[in-house]
Amino acid sequence: YEDYPKEPVLLEDLPLRFMKEARFVPIGLKDNLLQVAMADPDDIYTIDALRLAYGVKVEVFKGNEDDIFSAIERLYGVGSQSLEMIIEEAGKDIYELSPEAEEDVDHLRDLASEAPIIRLVNRLIINAVDLRASDIHFEPFEDEFKVRYRIDGVLHEVESPPKRLCPAVTSRIKIMAKLDIAERRLPQDGRIKMRVADKEIDFRVSTIPTAFGESVVMRILDRGTLILDLEKLGLSDEMLAQYLRLISQPYGMILVCGPTGSGKTTTLYTTLLRLNSPEKKIITLEDPIEYQLKGVNQIQVNPKTGLTFANGLRSIVRQDPDIILVGEIRDLETAEIAVQSALTGHLLFSTLHTNDSVGAIARLLDMGVENFLLNSTLLGVLSQRLVRVICPHCKK
Repeated sequence: YEDYPKEPVLLEDLPLRFMKEARFVPIGLKDNLLQVAMADPDDIYTIDALRLAYGVKVEVFKGNEDDIFSAIERLYGVGSQSLEMIIEEAGKDIYELSPEAEEDVDHLRDLASEAPIIRLVNRLIINAVDLRASDIHFEPFEDEFKVRYRIDGVLHEVESPPKRLCPAVTSRIKIMAKLDIAERRLPQDGRIKMRVADKEIDFRVSTIPTAFGESVVMRILDRGTLILDLEKLGLSDEMLAQYLRLISQPYGMILVCGPTGSGKTTTLYTTLLRLNSPEKKIITLEDPIEYQLKGVNQIQVNPKTGLTFANGLRSIVRQDPDIILVGEIRDLETAEIAVQSALTGHLLFSTLHTNDSVGAIARLLDMGVENFLLNSTLLGVLSQRLVRVICPHCKK
């Protein structure tokens, strides 16, 4: 087969990785018939998977493997195109939307499925991962559409698409995160799992309505950048020795505090992996689960179904754990159950949003936790900040 399409045949939730591994590319979809070019036309597994996933008949054409990979890259990937080139291409193909068109969900879905928009969003994500950014901000303003990366704690503006691409870009991200693209009056949260540079990366997506459109923030959860060695976290030798003594205790409560984005989760995950062994059962209660930890039972809080920190913690204690991690102590009920868990022979870790160690104790007392209970259970409080990284040029 040689006549590959100029525009991608778009099938919902068709993974790029699946196409590459199975060596096929969709070349046509009409009525109930999906046409694909395959390097191995006898690959019954792939043919059946497509037929069952999309409820279509599949017609197979024999294709050259190199041609198929080239078509996949051209139609669905971003290849070596620069961000500027992709923005220019998308800007030519998509025009300013009228207010009526912006309310048309089907039209937005079609726009978000256009090849230039797919390539644009993919390139913005790939660039952010390459630069080791922690977050991507998509921000609509009156006359512009800003894209910014947070790198080492500081936001940096990058080449931004024209304002008219804002609805299409936002809709594309919402589709990837399985959010409702018709709902633009309320905040939404979702997750995306993508393969970037041969590694699986999770993205936490948050949308919120603003005066000039929806603001979207993607938190990049790249396990490859996670420091999972206590000795490499930057603690002084004396403080590391004290912390190791604390976490070696059989029961009690240890708190890690600091503002948002100060590395509390990294410290706690590293601690759990240090303590993880076949002789111990570890359970976490998180909102959300940021990284999957091998050998650790992780539970996602879900207030909609009644699984709050307090309810979840009450149930966890009956699961016979040795070590418990509670993502955050937010209220008196959770604090009291956490203290009781520590009193009954469990080693419990949690976080508080306070500026220093002493502030964590004051916060628990303000919540209503009794003095004598804190005195009996609290082993220690670690307060931390991230140190700004020196740029490579300054190092020299």
